[in-house]
Amino acid sequence: MVFNDVKALGKGFWTTLKHTVKPKVTIRYPDTKRVPAPKFRGRHRLYTHPDGLERCIGCSLCAAACPSQAIYVRSAENDPSRPVSPGERFAVDYEINMIRCIYCGFCEEACPVDAIKLGPEYELSDFQRPDFVYTKEMLLEPAKYAPKIQYHADVDRSVDERGVHSTLGTVYRSHHPIGAADPRAVSHADPHSVAAHGGATPRPVTTPTTGAEGTTTPGDAPRGQL
Repeated sequence: MVFNDVKALGKGFWTTLKHTVKPKVTIRYPDTKRVPAPKFRGRHRLYTHPDGLERCIGCSLCAAACPSQAIYVRSAENDPSRPVSPGERFAVDYEINMIRCIYCGFCEEACPVDAIKLGPEYELSDFQRPDFVYTKEMLLEPAKYAPKIQYHADVDRSVDERGVHSTLGTVYRSHHPIGAADPRAVSHADPHSVAAHGGATPRPVTTPTTGAEGTTTPGDAPRGQL
């Protein structure tokens, strides 16, 4: 019995001695911080287009997809003379309760316009509960509006190494506020129409026509599938 105890003690000491000669895996946090993986899901961030319009179109799909009901969105119609987003609607209020959030990334996957992304910021500790409810301004400009103790410039980044936040400038750009000019309603003979369609030549609109019995034309749907 005593022999077994001594043997177990020796194994424990041997495990400790083996690790004394191995490289250290710990870091001196917070003086030194580990760089998160590219797909790490930390604090959320809302993005805008290069022209300043907000990507968010107030569709509330992110709130519907959130399993913990941590997102609240209140939408309104865009003013054609002063649009906030390229869509017909925009988010007047956009709030995320970081205490309830489980950082699953469903909101990012549900967003049709890539307006919200989960970034690398993971130091979200604070002392007051209201500081964990992020408003639209805090999500759009965390460096300016987020609680100072929760923002770290050495960790936060607006563009990840995959470039996914810098290559989405044309997402949803064919949509427009109600009452504003439709960017798609341009003459096909107009040379500017190519640029207006994101660099691709607009496809002519085909009008359904009556074909011969049992045949279809480009504008028709196959018989029996109407």
